[in-house]
Amino acid sequence: METGSSSKFLDMSKAMGGGTGKKHDVGAAKVEPFVPKSDHNPKELRSWAKRTGFVSDYSGEAGTSASEKFDSVGFDVKSADDQREGGSSPKIEIDPVLGLARPNRDNEIEPVLRSKDEWNGAMWSQNQKRKNRDEPALALADHGDKKVGLRGNGDANGVVNTNRDSTSHGVSAVAPLPEQKKEEGVAEDVKVNLFPEREEPADRGWQRTSGLKYGITENPSLVPLIYYGLQHYLSLVGSLVLIPLIMVPTMGGTDSDTANVISTMLFLSGVTTILHSYFGTRLPLVQGSSFVYLAPALVIINAEEFRNLTQHKFRHIMRELQGAIIVGSVFQCILGLSGLMSLLLRIINPIVVAPTVAAVGLAFFSYGFPQAGTCMEISIPQIALVLIFTLHLRGISIFGHHSFRIYAVPLSVTLTWIYASFLTAGGAYNYKGCNPKIPSSNILTDACRKHAYTMKHCRTDVSNALLTSAWLRIPYPLQWGFPIFHFRTCIIMAVVSLVASVNSVGTYHSASLRVNLRPPTPGVVSRGIALEGLCSILAGLWGSGTGSTTLTENIHTIDTTKVASRRVVELGAVFMILFSFMGKVGALLASIPQALAASVLCFIWALIAALGLSTLQSGQCASFRNMTIVGVSLFLGLSIPSYFQQYKPQTSLILPPYLVPYGAASSGPFHSGIQQLDFAINGLMSLNMVVTLLVAFILDNTVPGSQQERGVYIWSRPEDIATHPSLLSTYSLPTKIARCFGWAKCLGV
Repeated sequence: METGSSSKFLDMSKAMGGGTGKKHDVGAAKVEPFVPKSDHNPKELRSWAKRTGFVSDYSGEAGTSASEKFDSVGFDVKSADDQREGGSSPKIEIDPVLGLARPNRDNEIEPVLRSKDEWNGAMWSQNQKRKNRDEPALALADHGDKKVGLRGNGDANGVVNTNRDSTSHGVSAVAPLPEQKKEEGVAEDVKVNLFPEREEPADRGWQRTSGLKYGITENPSLVPLIYYGLQHYLSLVGSLVLIPLIMVPTMGGTDSDTANVISTMLFLSGVTTILHSYFGTRLPLVQGSSFVYLAPALVIINAEEFRNLTQHKFRHIMRELQGAIIVGSVFQCILGLSGLMSLLLRIINPIVVAPTVAAVGLAFFSYGFPQAGTCMEISIPQIALVLIFTLHLRGISIFGHHSFRIYAVPLSVTLTWIYASFLTAGGAYNYKGCNPKIPSSNILTDACRKHAYTMKHCRTDVSNALLTSAWLRIPYPLQWGFPIFHFRTCIIMAVVSLVASVNSVGTYHSASLRVNLRPPTPGVVSRGIALEGLCSILAGLWGSGTGSTTLTENIHTIDTTKVASRRVVELGAVFMILFSFMGKVGALLASIPQALAASVLCFIWALIAALGLSTLQSGQCASFRNMTIVGVSLFLGLSIPSYFQQYKPQTSLILPPYLVPYGAASSGPFHSGIQQLDFAINGLMSLNMVVTLLVAFILDNTVPGSQQERGVYIWSRPEDIATHPSLLSTYSLPTKIARCFGWAKCLGV
């Protein structure tokens, strides 16, 4: 029986070839090694693959024999030496969809196949086994045309054929061996190509993250559902609530205004997340105020005409931001609803997304530590704690949860905040004759004026938000007044909405792989972008100061918590809405010392930059083309805005040092005679992410490069989603809603 298993493939070759040859001595048959003999050292190839992250996109190596190729599809091949020794080598099978080794199974004895009927019978038996194990099934073969159909479980389709053209393979790390002279009576080599020519597996299974506690459609019981819902948002708390601590004081707002804006952001985050979960891409992604909108908001806030406002400065600037956000969001809606986003997806690739997202985080280097450094005794412990929790203690598990890694930001902020309270109570920031409650503009003595900045940023009792805020306050539309629309600010936000769309595209693709799904179709992506535009319109009406978009930090959260359930995210969103009604919750968050908030933001902005650069793993990181494009994009994205930001040195005499880079719109070098256009161009060219996107987009789409080198995003096709029940239930709109939008085929309905 053992020898029969070995001779099976020789007889099979005859059957497939359709000819008869002389009998082969089974005892003398010997299977060639899996790695063909060549000048390449297999150990060197393995080390090269480990360094570069190379994964073959087909199951057979060039130049291998027919038996080796069949072995890659899951057949057991045992060498004659092993048979003579009476031992059995472990059976290794290669998954034809993912290209990964399957777990070892019990040794199976398979009969010798000598006819087409026996071959088809074996195929049916293999299909039954794979069906029971939810594995790809092999279709029955027709040896007459030398093709063996291979159909997966919906994730991939492929064909095993005997095509002599070697170009049907994907790119291989091993150079193909020269064609050897065929012996009489031996069938041609069977080449395995799991995917159509010039096409890669859409799911890129080798990038998937395993070990999820709950998948996207899985629902935990009530108690775990509540726990994971709060956990999901706590891991994102820094990104959700710290933006108002930067914006509102710059706009001239009070502590009560800061608390109200935080409550509004919590409310909008909950509402927009639920909307996206039902009507957007339906991925478990939290929506919220993004740092993409922070830099342009600071540019508008520091416009020259707003610097001398005294009365109602905060409300006036907020209304200006509301109008700009609404117009920019309408442009984003048109981009998604018209189907233009599906066209842009063809030219938006990881080499464009990576430096653009990285520039969003790197843009605030002039604000981060200069603000945190005002209280070194607070900022240094905060940065050290969050790094220790995130990196050094990331592997420690408490009751099965990596608590230090998941709650790194809220836990470190709580500990540092308590420590800062002890410093304040102990008199570390008490200065003789100085009162921290008195505004710096009303301080007469020079000594107290010098210490006013330190007291404002370091003391934990400076804010009076907890005393002045109401216990119950429901955010409502137009709470700051009717929006103000100006051409110059609307142009800036329209361009920034395009940057936010590029950011979301990368997040959609990365998140889909992390929740073990195939990427969405271009129509589903367009639907998500259109809904983000609608959510930003709501943000403009409610007055959060920034637009709403998919947070890049979602990728880190899913990786950390291992929870990708849609119900978990939706319940967490409900909690955010309830917390937004409690005025004291927003007031408590508004009381965080500014130096402490800046310290946390140093870590969050660095994390955003790292998540952006991690997108490069989809392409060839070692490619000179890609390295040059990313390097030039990032450098020019930081250097060109610096020229615009420092064009007029007198700005530094008016604005604080950390706000000087955002005053370029009113004093930049571009002069066309049209004041509105000058403001818009100078403002846009002073934004790092806009310049980086422009440079990366032009270079990536003009410099030649293969799809594999560029790491082009592979999006699913509508027919793939339609024929796969699990994907259909994941990405499709609810049935009743889909009936209403059946005409919108461009939205993947």
